[in-house]
Amino acid sequence: MLRKVLVIKLGTAVITDGEGKIDQSVIKKIAAQIATLSKEYNIVLVSSGAVGSGRSFFKRYKGTLTERKAAAAVGNPMLIQLYHKYFSAHGITVAQALCERHHFSNRKQFLQLKETFGEFWQNDILPVVNENDLVSNIELKFSDNDELATLIAIGFDADSLILCTSAGGLMDNERNIIPIVQKIDATILGYVSKTKSSLGLGGMLSKLTSTKLAASLGIRVIICGLSGKDTLISALHGKNGTTFVAQPSNLKARQKWLASGSITIGGVYIDKGASKALHARKSLLTVGIKKVKGNFVAGEVIQLIDEDETIVGVAKAKLSGTEISKQIAHKNIVAAHADDIVIF
Repeated sequence: MLRKVLVIKLGTAVITDGEGKIDQSVIKKIAAQIATLSKEYNIVLVSSGAVGSGRSFFKRYKGTLTERKAAAAVGNPMLIQLYHKYFSAHGITVAQALCERHHFSNRKQFLQLKETFGEFWQNDILPVVNENDLVSNIELKFSDNDELATLIAIGFDADSLILCTSAGGLMDNERNIIPIVQKIDATILGYVSKTKSSLGLGGMLSKLTSTKLAASLGIRVIICGLSGKDTLISALHGKNGTTFVAQPSNLKARQKWLASGSITIGGVYIDKGASKALHARKSLLTVGIKKVKGNFVAGEVIQLIDEDETIVGVAKAKLSGTEISKQIAHKNIVAAHADDIVIF
């Protein structure tokens, strides 16, 4: 029987102390729980903490992009060494997988990545994933590891995604953790503080953004903490943190990849008629486009933005932005084919 896929993301704040040093007791606890869960799941561990681990080696560290890249290069081998130490005690080998945005935006490269992870699982090897900060282009970086974990979960059709955070879950206005959320709406978003930890890049708003996408594509998402015993295991049983219920989704694997893993460097603003046609699974015609956003070429993935300035989907463009701008007034010219459009 095929095992379900489980993606676990560890935030910087939950695995480090106040100075950014890795808390080895936490890594030890995580290793023991994942060893148990690996009997039932194929697991991907997305781990932050590399920048936090390496920053202390730099004089007058201020957190610039260049300093973060350099700190990650120092911290990554330190982090993976600790994972190797504690997972090997359970007979599990770890593999370091440093990903970049193009590994997800290029369908061929993504399928190769997926095949490699399958090889890891067949040989009981745990992939530990982080962004390849040293070479990632600032314009093409993941917004944070919440996004990276989400793209992996969607691309690998995961059953569940666990986002570990120091907050322990989504809290209501009385600071009580909400155990279950059926749908992320205005009420849920109203509970969110815009703050983030001093060590990490993301905050609860980032997590909810990633959660909303994953849940809409059929993945159960759990935001939880690590304090206590067997927290990851209890979270999967709904006894720890906040569980976001997966919504029904009938999208095919390629459509999920298109919706989640593609770099969107531009977009088009569409009118109400085009929006209605797209929801009826029709192609996007240039006559339904009001204006073009950004510079893109044919074959690149673009955002579809309605008159309320809401991103309603993504599409693989048949024409460049320049060509679309020239053809806006013309009828029956296809800007994106229906098979290459995903509406959220």
